[in-house]
Amino acid sequence: MHYEHNFIPTISDEDVFHRIEAQRDSIGYYNLVHQDTSALKAYASKVKQQNVVVIGIGGSTLGTYAIYKFLKHSKNLSKKLFFLETTDPIDIKSKLKNIDLEDTLFIVISKSGTTIETVSIFKYINSLVKCDEHNTVVVTESDSKLNEYAVANGLLNFEIPKNVGGRFSVFSAVGLLPLAIVGIDIDELLDGTKKIYNSFFEQKDAYERVLKKARFFVECKNSFNINVVFSYSSRLEGFNKWYIQLWGESLGKVDRNTTRQGLTPIGIIGPIDQHSFLQLIVEGRRDKTVSVIKVNDFASDLKIPKIALQGLEELNYIDEIEFSALINKQADATIESIRNLGDIPCDVMTIDGVNEQSISSLMYEYELLTSVCAEFMYINAYDQPGVEAGKIILKQKLKEGR
Repeated sequence: MHYEHNFIPTISDEDVFHRIEAQRDSIGYYNLVHQDTSALKAYASKVKQQNVVVIGIGGSTLGTYAIYKFLKHSKNLSKKLFFLETTDPIDIKSKLKNIDLEDTLFIVISKSGTTIETVSIFKYINSLVKCDEHNTVVVTESDSKLNEYAVANGLLNFEIPKNVGGRFSVFSAVGLLPLAIVGIDIDELLDGTKKIYNSFFEQKDAYERVLKKARFFVECKNSFNINVVFSYSSRLEGFNKWYIQLWGESLGKVDRNTTRQGLTPIGIIGPIDQHSFLQLIVEGRRDKTVSVIKVNDFASDLKIPKIALQGLEELNYIDEIEFSALINKQADATIESIRNLGDIPCDVMTIDGVNEQSISSLMYEYELLTSVCAEFMYINAYDQPGVEAGKIILKQKLKEGR
């Protein structure tokens, strides 16, 4: 009997884990947790400018923005960090209006070195101020066109390893360099990633969480195709944006059996979206899972003052409650209301506080979750052919329009 098939069998947790272990030899983001940060810190300590402007887009900015957004109001940072990432002319001019360009370090980030948005903005900056070795550094691959430009103009280049994809690059020089310059402790960031790395690869708590969650997402993807991250802190807005790119660009693929795969990411903020999107979750179609992210310690004692407001006396029970307690009670109420329904898959992640290790642990766990989901789905998490097609068309249109 001759037999052929294209069936893709369900894969075991053990097999997925062994595949992820093997990926450490070829996929670079796993091992960023072990890197030497001395060169990054040495350069950061010499930067005199008070403003740092990152020029990049997508994976070159989203992760850095996520960490900066989370920490900037809780740290006594020495410099200000800005991001130029869109070709929207109004956005460019409005941001630059508030930056002293003569007191600015420009960090140009592009893995390929030919990202049109990044080069376009960098060209514009060059029309406003002289960009040279005193105020400009690049972060790119060692053999990219941007590195050629850097060498020709005497600019310092911090390398993005070829085996580290853009959306997985936040814990490379892409994120660590600008964050170190403004005063964020990048060793603490890496310590947070190491905790998750060790816990996962030693098959401890992170292993159990990630494998269980990934298997559920993939096995139930036909029923629950939308994954809602409900972050209960406005400081996590940047994390939500980063997660959407990570999830969408990594998991929207065609599998080994030519079946189109994907898990749709949505990021919302509590309590704001309790008054809007929660309605869709609760009474809309049962096609969504919900992951609530809470912050245990906001390191703030800001309270609701005991003030009498005529006509609103019935709400006096909120007097003298700390806002941090209020937002977590709002999260708990949402969680309980969802769980009481009994038919919406929901999990809760509570990070320790507003510090480097908390945000880096969260982000590294989501990177692992993405890789594990991809293995269960028999897809490549690290390419992006759908995005590349659009880039090719754009270049053709721009050349034809000249």
